Amino acid sequence: MKAPIDVYGVEGRYATALFSAASKKKQLDQVEQELGKVSTMIKDPKVSGIVMNPHIKRGIKMQVVTDVLVKAKMSPLTINLIKVLSENGRLPLTGDVIKAYNMMMGAHRGEVICSVTTAQALDAASLADLQVALKGFLQKGETIKLETKTDSAILGGMIVSIGDKYVDMSTKTKIAKLTKIIRET
Repeated sequence: MKAPIDVYGVEGRYATALFSAASKKKQLDQVEQELGKVSTMIKDPKVSGIVMNPHIKRGIKMQVVTDVLVKAKMSPLTINLIKVLSENGRLPLTGDVIKAYNMMMGAHRGEVICSVTTAQALDAASLADLQVALKGFLQKGETIKLETKTDSAILGGMIVSIGDKYVDMSTKTKIAKLTKIIRET
C-alpha cells in the first residue's frame, strides 16, 4: 500500500517502508502506538546515552535497543525498523522517522494539519470561530488538527498554514508591504 502522503528525506524513506509493511500486515495503529512508546524510550537518558553516542559500536547499540524493545513486547515490525536504523547507523534519526510515520498516519485518517500563529493567544470563542472558518477549506472526510502558536513579532492578525496553503495576514507583513510601496513612490 502506498503512503497517503509523501515525506521526503532519509526519515521519509524509512517511514514509508514501515507504513507499507504495517499496512500489508494490517498493523498500522499498533505500530503507531508502539512508536509512541519507542519515542518515550529513546528520551530516557540511559537509552539515549547509548543510542546517541557515536563511540559505541553499532552492534552494541543494536543489541541494547533490541533487548529493550523485546522486553517491552514490541511487534516484529517495530523491532525490525530499529534494527535497520541501527545497522545503517541511523539511530539518531529515530525521532524524525517516528514524526514522519505519525504524519502519514494522520493523513491516512484524513487529518489535515493547520497551523495558526497569532500575536496573542486566542480565547475559546475566537478559537471556535476559527475552527468553523477553517473547516470550509476541508474536503469531505477530512478533519482538522489545529496547532496554535503565539509570536508577538507579528504584531497582530494571523498567519495560517493549512495543508499546502499559506496565508500571511499579519500586521507586520502588511506594514512591510506598505513601507515598500511608499519607498518606491
